[in-house]
Amino acid sequence: MMVNNKITYKHWGNHIGKDVFLFKIQNPNGAFVEITNYGATLVSIVVPDASGKLGNVILGFDSFEAYLEDHSYIGSTIGRFANRIANARFDIDGKVFNLEKNDGENTNHSGAHGFHCRVFDFSIQNDELHLHLTSPDGEGGYPGNLNFGVAYSFSEDNQIQIHYTAETDQKTFVNFTNHAYFNLNNEASGIFDHQLKIASKAVLESTADYIPTGQIIPSGPVTFNGQTVGDCLVDAKLRGFNTFYVFDHSRQDSTVAVLSHAGSGRRMEISTSYPGLMLYTGDYLEHSYKPFDGLCLECQFSPDSPNHQHFPSTILQPGEQYKQYIHLKFDTQDQPI
Repeated sequence: MMVNNKITYKHWGNHIGKDVFLFKIQNPNGAFVEITNYGATLVSIVVPDASGKLGNVILGFDSFEAYLEDHSYIGSTIGRFANRIANARFDIDGKVFNLEKNDGENTNHSGAHGFHCRVFDFSIQNDELHLHLTSPDGEGGYPGNLNFGVAYSFSEDNQIQIHYTAETDQKTFVNFTNHAYFNLNNEASGIFDHQLKIASKAVLESTADYIPTGQIIPSGPVTFNGQTVGDCLVDAKLRGFNTFYVFDHSRQDSTVAVLSHAGSGRRMEISTSYPGLMLYTGDYLEHSYKPFDGLCLECQFSPDSPNHQHFPSTILQPGEQYKQYIHLKFDTQDQPI
């Protein structure tokens, strides 16, 4: 096993001629996260409960081979474009670009050419793990040679910091996120006894196949399964969510969501530079997991934003650098959002 400061790693497999590694970032208190360069994937987040007992709070697999069989993007980095794009197409300056249709007539998470199934190169810089790859012009239908990087770090106070960077040589659309499925009860039960608060008063109205209509509507009156969801409070016992929440502008870069579990005493705070998040309650989990075993909180730009000019822009221009972050802080405190 090779060591660099508090980051250790070991060989975990091989995919299409490239070595796959499992990295471990451990803090002085014994808590740790595991990451693989296959899909720049979060494999585990092991943090204490209220009694101090360590446990994993995301869904994951014990072997690299299991990730090859996964179709639920468990823990993966999503790119070039997170979530759905209607009719699997967009245009830039009048030129139409056609993408893979992997979700009916639409594309989702960039299809078979997505970053979730790519093997990343890596470097270790002090206490940060840097994963990077180049997506060539035309891959998945997207224009431009794209240089992409994601950096992971884990602090003494159990905070994971995820930072994304990207550069392109042609005008293109980008939208990156992480697709971890959270379960603060160490997978002992589903998400039904979790509580989630989101700093949002608006959601994107969507069609039955989760494509935004373009309308931004109040979050309070949104109804699921015939029950009203109150402002900022989501009950995971309701029929599954696949809903994009738009953050209040004043809350960007501060705490935007809090997930908690009373039984374990664990709590996760999310802060991000992104303008919203996709709440997905794992309705389509399969194989080793079943629906509602975990939930995703995918901080990102709006789905289908290339086809809605009034949504925050996801265009990346040559000469620009894409910079966004997601921070996940774990503790056992009960503080209001």
